[in-house]
Amino acid sequence: MTNTLTPALRDKAFRWIADDPDAETRAELQGLLARAMGGEPLVADELADRMAGSLEFGTAGLRGPVRAGPNGMNVAVVTRTTAGVVTWLLAQGHQGGVVVVGRDARHGSEAFATAVAEVLQAANFQAKVLPGPLPTPVLAYAVKHLGAVAGIQITASHNPPADNGYKLYDNTGGQIVPPSDGEIERAIELAPAAVSVARSPGAEVLGEDLREAYLAEVAGLPRSTTRTVKVAATALHGVGAETLRLAFARAGFAEPHLVAEQSEPDPGFPTVSFPNPEEPGATDLLLALAAETEADLAIALDPDADRCALGVRERDRSWRMLRGDETGVLLGWYVLSTVDKVARPDPLVATTIVSASLLGEIAKDHGARYAETLTGFKWLVRAGDGLVFAYEEALGLCVNPGFVRDKDGIAAAVLAASLTATLKEQGRTPLDVLDELASRHGVYLTDQVSPRVTDLSVRAKLMAGLRAEPPSKLAGAELTPEDLLPEADVLRLSGDGLRVVIRPSGTEPKLKAYLQVIQPVTGELASAREAAKARLSTLRADVEALLT
Repeated sequence: MTNTLTPALRDKAFRWIADDPDAETRAELQGLLARAMGGEPLVADELADRMAGSLEFGTAGLRGPVRAGPNGMNVAVVTRTTAGVVTWLLAQGHQGGVVVVGRDARHGSEAFATAVAEVLQAANFQAKVLPGPLPTPVLAYAVKHLGAVAGIQITASHNPPADNGYKLYDNTGGQIVPPSDGEIERAIELAPAAVSVARSPGAEVLGEDLREAYLAEVAGLPRSTTRTVKVAATALHGVGAETLRLAFARAGFAEPHLVAEQSEPDPGFPTVSFPNPEEPGATDLLLALAAETEADLAIALDPDADRCALGVRERDRSWRMLRGDETGVLLGWYVLSTVDKVARPDPLVATTIVSASLLGEIAKDHGARYAETLTGFKWLVRAGDGLVFAYEEALGLCVNPGFVRDKDGIAAAVLAASLTATLKEQGRTPLDVLDELASRHGVYLTDQVSPRVTDLSVRAKLMAGLRAEPPSKLAGAELTPEDLLPEADVLRLSGDGLRVVIRPSGTEPKLKAYLQVIQPVTGELASAREAAKARLSTLRADVEALLT
C-alpha cells in the first residue's frame, strides 16, 4: 500500500458517493475521502481497500464488513445485489413469484432486508418479509412452505460482530449451487447504480403463523417416549433463544435454562471474543450454567441458529463441548436407530469429504445408504433421494430434510434432547453411545490444521506444489493421493488408518487440512484412545511441517 490518494481513486470514490442512495453511508465515505484528501496517514489505504472491488457473490452469497463502499455490506451493495438476483430469477422464468425475506439482528440487517424487499416489490415479485429477526432455518422452511421461487436471509451467521451477509436460497429451499452463483455475479456487474434501481414499499410482513407452522413440524421430531431431560442452552447473543424456548415447549420438553447474559440479540456480542460455538471460551458461560443447574445436556446455537453444538458431562463430572464429528455421529446413529423403515424403506445419510467417515460404518449397521459430498450444505441436501440425516464437522446438522433443506440448529437441539432423554431413562449418556460406537468400529479422531496466509498466491503455490509432489508418507503410513480437480480444488491423501484432506478455504485466507486417524480397538478402549491421540499428534506435526 502506498498511502497515496490518486486521482483515479478519488474519482472512483466520488462516483460511488453520487450513486449511493443511503445518506448515512454517503456521509461515511465523504468523511473518509475528506480525510484522505487532507493527507491523514493510512486513510488513503483504507479508502483504496473499500474501493478495491465489489464483494464477491459466491455460493454462500455475500459476506463482509458493514461499511460504506463497494467492498462492504451496505444498502447500496445490497440494492445492486438484489437487482442482479431479480435478473437471474427472471431468466429462470420465475417472474411474479413469491420471494421470502428474513434477517438476523446484526448491524444493518433491518435496513438491508427492507432494501431487498423494496427492490423485489418494484420488480413485481411478491416479497414476503419474516416478522422481525428470526433464525435462518425459519427462512429456509418458509421457502418450501410458501412455494416461493427464492428466499433471502440477511445474516453473517457466526462471523465477527463487524460483518453482515446475504444468503440466497433457490426454489428448492436449498442454498444455490453453481452455476447460479456465477450467473448472479455477472447480473450484479451489469446492474445499474444503486440510486437508479427502483424500490417500492408495501411488502407483506408475515404473521407469527409462519413460525408456528415451523414449530409444529419441529414438535414432531422427538423419537423418545420420555421427555424428562434437563437442558442448559445459549443463543450467543443471536436470534435463537425465543424460537428454541418455543420449540422445546411444543415438543413437550421442560424449558431450557438459558444463559441470561447471552439470550437477547446483541450485534456487539459483548461476552464473547468470537460468536462461534467452536471458538475457545465461547461456551464458558454455558458450561458453567450446565454444571450449576445439574443439566443432562448443554446446547449452544450460533447467532443465526443454523448451527448447534452439544456439551456433555464427563465421567469426572466436568463438562466439555463435543466436537462436530462426535455430535454428527451421535445424532446420525439416533436417526438411523429410530427411522421408520415403512415410511423410509431405503434411508440415506450423508456427510462431507472432510468430516469423519464413521457415519458410513454406522449406516452399514442399519442397512442404510451413505454418501459423501463436497463441503457445504448446498451439496449435502442434494446428496440423493431418501435423505434422512446430514451433517458437516463445522456443527452443521440437518435432522429434518423433509421440511428444512439446510442445517437447522433448532431442530437438532430438539432431537438431541430427545436422544438424551431416551438414554437417561436407560441409565446411559451420550458418552456411553460414543464408547459403544468406538468399541464396535474403532476410535475415529479428527483435527484441523489451518495456516493463515497474507498473500493468496502463496496458498495457490502450496496447492500446486502438493499436487506436483504429494508426500509419500505421513505419520508412518504410505499414502495414496487423490486429486479432486476439476470438480473441486481438493487433494486427498489416504493411508493405513489415516486420511488428510487439503483445500483452500472459501471464506478465509487459509489453507485447510482436515485430519482423521482410525485406531482399531483390540483390547481396552482407553488404550486405543491413547494410541489414536498419539498418532493424531504425530500426523498433525507432519502436516504442519508439510504446509509451512
